Amino acid sequence: FLSPGFQVAPETKAVMKWLRSIPFVLSASLHGGELVVTYPYDYSRHPMEEKMFSPTPDEKVFKMLAKAYADAHPVISDRSELRCGGNFVKRGGIINGAEWYSFTGGMADFNYLHTNCFEITVEVGCEKFPLEEELFTIWHENKGALLNYMEMVHRGIKGIVSDKFGNPIKNARISVRGIQHDVTTGK
Repeated sequence: FLSPGFQVAPETKAVMKWLRSIPFVLSASLHGGELVVTYPYDYSRHPMEEKMFSPTPDEKVFKMLAKAYADAHPVISDRSELRCGGNFVKRGGIINGAEWYSFTGGMADFNYLHTNCFEITVEVGCEKFPLEEELFTIWHENKGALLNYMEMVHRGIKGIVSDKFGNPIKNARISVRGIQHDVTTGK
């Protein structure tokens, strides 16, 4: 998903290495400037690119994760269209990232394609650069939603893949019928 000639910054390489070394399964990226929760894919391969729905094979899971956050957020779940993020009210405060706007090189897409980690992006508030005195309110608006989202780590299939002697098997591929996206076991 990276453009030809795209240079990867050293700190980005470090995060990529870190993500591959620890078997994370759930993450969230916090941004400012809107009130909405987006989910992959953030990049559309369609020639028109902008505002093109670009679902992953795990679309239903990502929608469930995004809704878990949005529904627990007191402002995102507010049905008022007269607030920042009001244009996302009819969508329940969530949207596929590429359908909102397409961009390449996003962490949520990287995590989905190259690790076992499912990531959403949370636009935590209307101000891109909130003032210091606004941070306390923003934290409290997002705290419960973050906790609710973190609890989602307990959803789905979990366990240990082992050989006949009970030894864990590293890098075993796990497939779910009907979903064209496998995950692998950690050590």
